Amino acid sequence: MSPTPDALSATFAALADPTRRAILARLARGETSVGELARPFAMSGPAVTKHLKVLERAGLISRGRTAQQRPAKLEPEALKAASQWLDAYRRFWEEKFDDLDLYLKQLQEEGEKK
Repeated sequence: MSPTPDALSATFAALADPTRRAILARLARGETSVGELARPFAMSGPAVTKHLKVLERAGLISRGRTAQQRPAKLEPEALKAASQWLDAYRRFWEEKFDDLDLYLKQLQEEGEKK
């Protein structure tokens, strides 16, 4: 299933911020609270909550409810979709580099013959 362009735009916009990428890296180790996510950053809980809302709108995380807390959890499917979209371009550039490598080898062989 291909992600919609809007879903990809939301994913890449969310990933554009280093704080949100760090939050995702932390959530890759397991779900946790806003307070725990805010700890390594020089920002308030509400500021972290704003980042979480961006990540949630992009489908990169989900938020649960446990008594007074709303723990955040990584949702890897959105990252998988972005990775698959990028993978096509990775293959394209690998083919171009292979072509360049072949061309350089041909030039080298021609230079050695002269």
